[in-house]
Amino acid sequence: MMRSPSSNSSSEAHADARRRVLVVDDDPPLCELIRLSLATKGFAATTRSTAEAALSALSTHEFDALVTDLQLPQMDGLELCRRARSEQPNLPIVVLTAYGSLDSAIAALRAGAHDFITKPVQMDEVGDALERITSRVVEEIQGEGAVDEILGDSPAIHRLRSLVARAATSDASVLITGESGTGKELVARALHRAGRRAGGPFVAVNCAAVPEALLEGELFGYVRGAFTDAKTSRPGLFHQADGGTLFLDEIGEMPPHLQPKLLRALQERAARPLGGTAEIPFDVRLVAATNDDLGASVADRRFRSDLFFRINVIPIEVPPLRARGEDVVLLARHFAQIYAGRHDKRAMTLTGDVLTLLRAHAWPGNVRELQNCIERAVALSDRAEISGTDLPDAVRTVQPALLPARRVEHTALAETDPTALLPLAEVERQHILFVLKAVDGNKRLAARILGVDRRTLYRKLDQYEAHGALHGTSLDQR
Repeated sequence: MMRSPSSNSSSEAHADARRRVLVVDDDPPLCELIRLSLATKGFAATTRSTAEAALSALSTHEFDALVTDLQLPQMDGLELCRRARSEQPNLPIVVLTAYGSLDSAIAALRAGAHDFITKPVQMDEVGDALERITSRVVEEIQGEGAVDEILGDSPAIHRLRSLVARAATSDASVLITGESGTGKELVARALHRAGRRAGGPFVAVNCAAVPEALLEGELFGYVRGAFTDAKTSRPGLFHQADGGTLFLDEIGEMPPHLQPKLLRALQERAARPLGGTAEIPFDVRLVAATNDDLGASVADRRFRSDLFFRINVIPIEVPPLRARGEDVVLLARHFAQIYAGRHDKRAMTLTGDVLTLLRAHAWPGNVRELQNCIERAVALSDRAEISGTDLPDAVRTVQPALLPARRVEHTALAETDPTALLPLAEVERQHILFVLKAVDGNKRLAARILGVDRRTLYRKLDQYEAHGALHGTSLDQR
């Protein structure tokens, strides 16, 4: 473990033998009292007097908990909580706050703290609080497995983590829905690692990425001689995932002629390879994902209703980034830390103008778009910070002041003209055609901007054309 010069080097030297706590307060006598009190309860405390020094210590030492005052010079305790949680999501945090400042305590809890203690501090309270929250956090980590890798502090993400943790205890099929780029595969992997199949394989396939003619052999395998190029037998993904989890991404793109065979395989828990004469049993948990409305696909007879009910035993919806509030800042800092390391750069901070732009952007590509945005910014920046000039044009040119005005205008129109309240499908159609017009009909580019695969875009355009809803839109074939 790395060491940094400090008057508390003796306590740091014993940190490996006891639970390590970082105590942050600009009152040195109080820090020393807390350090001595915690030592009687089996904690080795290291003290710092500023948030900046605390963040430096967190980056170079491993700690089991953080205790911080809210009133600190320069960076306050609230920002320290946010930064610490973004870098170490499972770090237990206790905040110290002046008596009666309940609003500050609540703000600290929202920023990631687990508990708060009012001043003047009773020394036993600090140790008791640390005992309580460190035990609770360990239980949560052990119970949820990899669920804590789903980062975020928004209510939507708290609900998602809770549902994933409960679903992980079952072997029932799961259907994960959500827009492109929201992290559906991350959720699928968390389900696998948090469940009893964690020791087995996790096998993933994107049903839209495999050519239709090859998908059956990919899923169910084939025997030697089944077709011209079948020189040897090969097990399918169902059998490769035996004892673990099979993740079928973009299951809405499953060809109609394969859906009955997939349904039978799930019902019988056995599959016959191409060219084979017998079904081979398998033991897998199925997790599927889609950014399509499978219910609408069932109604349009493009997806079998019996297969839909078979895979949709436990539905899990992943929220879009625009519905996650301050998670966009937490994730941006998380990605900045990751990519600074990958590009051999120092830890990078985000300037205030960057935070404003990140909060204002709609993130149609969701977390994937944010991740790419921050990687680009880290790679291009020649400073120890990311500023607005490092962001892509699509993010940097957002004008937040226009957004409320547009909402007011739409609301006023709706109050005077009831026909302005459009069905969701019509809003989607208009937006798709607007994007297509903006890119001169380039379907490939439009699909990327919309965050959907091209098959989905083509299918929607076919539907619009069949109903005469393209209104003369000129589309090229790219």
